[in-house]
Amino acid sequence: MVPKTVIPTREQLVDRAAELVPLLQRHARWAEENRRLHEEVVEALSDAGIFKLRRPKRYGGYEADARTLVDVAAELARGDGSASWVASVYWIPGWMACMFPDAVQDEVFATPDTRVCGTLSPSAMAAPAEGGVTVTGKWQFISGAHHADWQEIIAILVPQEGDPYPIMALVPMSDLLVVDDWQTSGLKGTGSVSTVARDLFIPQERVLPLPAVLQGQTASKKNAESAIYRVPLLPTAAASSVGPVLGLARAAGEAFLKRLPGRKITYTAYENQREAPITHLQVADAAQKIDQAEFHAHRLATLVDTKAVEGSDWKIEERARARADLGTVVRLAREAADILATASGGSSIYLDVPIQRISRDVQAVNLHALMHPNTNAELYGRVLCGLEPNTLYI
Repeated sequence: MVPKTVIPTREQLVDRAAELVPLLQRHARWAEENRRLHEEVVEALSDAGIFKLRRPKRYGGYEADARTLVDVAAELARGDGSASWVASVYWIPGWMACMFPDAVQDEVFATPDTRVCGTLSPSAMAAPAEGGVTVTGKWQFISGAHHADWQEIIAILVPQEGDPYPIMALVPMSDLLVVDDWQTSGLKGTGSVSTVARDLFIPQERVLPLPAVLQGQTASKKNAESAIYRVPLLPTAAASSVGPVLGLARAAGEAFLKRLPGRKITYTAYENQREAPITHLQVADAAQKIDQAEFHAHRLATLVDTKAVEGSDWKIEERARARADLGTVVRLAREAADILATASGGSSIYLDVPIQRISRDVQAVNLHALMHPNTNAELYGRVLCGLEPNTLYI
């Protein structure tokens, strides 16, 4: 029996995240060089309760709402985008684990601080087997795999009769081969390695049809009355992952202004960059874009939280707008970071100057398939034009 958990308020959780910023900043370069989070960072995130935000209360979790996820992740990203990204990734597969039968959840959440990594990409094949399925395949971009206990996987099941369809399953990390192939230009500290399964048997109780999960259907009886577990997967994932890029944009602004005093604009008459009109325009433009990004991030979170509490059906336009808001935040964050990086001068390319890392991390987020601004904008416009969405991921 888990003792009754004292649930921190949003403000308390955001404060905890803010207190971690100096530690995250201190280890950010180590994380880049070693392509994974420092153990001290993982331990600090755990101690602050960051990994409990989407864990059910009956297992000692907080069942935090989407607005809390946005604000906590944004604070963490002020310290290190990779640390914030890994936390947000754990929140999504951790929430997906709560769609499984209660007995499966008892197994997954048997340890006090279970971490679940995962993917939405169906890059493996599954075949029926007695009592379950066997899976063979490889999954890339598995952020936080080095520090996870379980992985949520997606595979295409080819049944003996009927058409193939995607399934979602839970697998202990000990059942998977981890391939250390994370050699990238951005979000290097996330340790987003690949994992491999070879004729891996997964019992039926740890397998769900992905289309049902995408529509918000759950096999859990105990989570049925909890607001955060009755939202469709994609709006949930969008609200869970938007905070890191918002925080990176804020970090870009803070990093630029910290270096501004005393800097000059080389080969010009400006001995103080702070006095140049071009600097005023750049800072104002970036700040406005960050403000706009915050609006869209909070609008997305409000939509998810409101629908969750109401328990009402989601209109297709609302689902598409959730992804559009995510894409808009990502685009605005990139534009703000680009302005500030351009204004930072040649000395900013040194690895001990944070703006170069922030800029690369923001660019990496922009390339993510589910966060890409153009992809999300096209989907939203398609729905607004009265057409059916051309993807299951909505």
